[in-house]
Amino acid sequence: MQNTVTLIAATFLLALPLGLRAEETQPDRPPVNTSAENNADNSARNVRERSQSEKTPVTQNENKADLEMTRQIRRSVVEDKSLSTYAHNVKIITQDGMVDLKGPVRSQEEKKAVEAKAAAVAGEGKVKSQLEVAPKDSK
Repeated sequence: MQNTVTLIAATFLLALPLGLRAEETQPDRPPVNTSAENNADNSARNVRERSQSEKTPVTQNENKADLEMTRQIRRSVVEDKSLSTYAHNVKIITQDGMVDLKGPVRSQEEKKAVEAKAAAVAGEGKVKSQLEVAPKDSK
């Protein structure tokens, strides 16, 4: 099962750049802007996740307990409408009952709220946070 999911994820990730190239060459669409100031806030941070040693959502264990824990944390975060889209989209990776949180949030309060939601599900001492507060002027 894990091999199937890994194969599907790899196929999707490999096909994604091909789709972007096709868009760039179509004459009726404006060219894709690749300048550094217009890249997503966390583009540079994603470089670290190319390392084989970094945990990513794709490498998460597929055992029922870890998947259920991730689902519960995600639900808790998304249901909190006071949190920004940034917070709703943080990466939640659970492996052997330990939770890693990664990505940008809008404020220190959001960071604490997401960490607290994860700890409420996983338990104290089972959450490793790499959440970062995004600059206020970023889009």
